[in-house]
Amino acid sequence: MDTRGKIFDDIGQLMTNAMGVAQGAKDEANTAMKSLMDRWLADRDFVTREEFDAVRAMAQKAREENASLLARIEALEAKK
Repeated sequence: MDTRGKIFDDIGQLMTNAMGVAQGAKDEANTAMKSLMDRWLADRDFVTREEFDAVRAMAQKAREENASLLARIEALEAKK
């Protein structure tokens, strides 16, 4: 009976060790994938959110200025 308990203890220990190895492999795979994605994104010419928002604000301001200038031109042409 004692050997049966020892066998179950050994199997339990083996399964515990296997789960630890599997968790370590998962963590290592996640780290490798994140590193790969970070390098891939760094190689692309993506803009940051801040840069995008700044350019969008500049474009909005330019549209507003164009509309204002168009209104002035139309007013000046109407006076002729």
